Amino acid sequence: MNVLAFAGLAPGDVVLLAVAGLAAGAVNAVAGGGSLISFPALLAAGLPSVTANVTNAVAVLPGYLGGTVAYRRELEGQRGRAVALGVTTAVGAVAGAALLLASPEDLFEAIVPFLILAACALLAAQPALSKRLGPGSSGGGAHRSPRLHAGAFLSAVYGGYFGAGLGIMLLAVLALSLDDDLQRLNALKGLLSFVIGLASVAVFVAFGPVRWGAALIMAVASFAGGHAGVAVARRLPADVLRGLVIAFGVGVSIWLLVD
Repeated sequence: MNVLAFAGLAPGDVVLLAVAGLAAGAVNAVAGGGSLISFPALLAAGLPSVTANVTNAVAVLPGYLGGTVAYRRELEGQRGRAVALGVTTAVGAVAGAALLLASPEDLFEAIVPFLILAACALLAAQPALSKRLGPGSSGGGAHRSPRLHAGAFLSAVYGGYFGAGLGIMLLAVLALSLDDDLQRLNALKGLLSFVIGLASVAVFVAFGPVRWGAALIMAVASFAGGHAGVAVARRLPADVLRGLVIAFGVGVSIWLLVD
């Protein structure tokens, strides 16, 4: 079957989605916020807002997997955390995904620009938040903290509903309660993002309007981007990437508000 016919997309849109998927996967692995690239690309390709959001959740999922595979060294010794928080975030993600599917299309379209702006603000505030939060607990039972699980659950609800900026939100929650190396927390953030994405996608596959052709194009690219992004994360100045993503996200929000 012709890929373009299957996707229902023009050749230019295919290129746009492939590039956006690659970039989103890399950005999610580095700092989070990749959906600020992939979601607007799906809108530009002509998908309605809820369909674009659901398709985006499917498309970026392999990117989280690619980042998790590349970060496996930093995930060593974090099995207890991952299992405990994985259950909490999976439940939150299902709740968020169900909330999205129950929301009227016009309501979602009305709040999307503000969700993107909120994600941009969170991304901009991340360095200051990390300093103010300070180190969390380093004890063996730190991953059972009610504060940690409450924050992880709310982040997962947001991730299931929209998702842009999820990685930044999760990293802030983890840093608040866990005293550990930032690379290890970033690896755990990526794994939990994958769990949230997987739980959300399970709901969307069963009940949501997924545009499978567009999702497949972006998914392949996002896996490659996620795997490569970990290597970038160990070298690229975070402020440079953060600034580019914020500028892009603010521009998209203004465009959506005007449009």
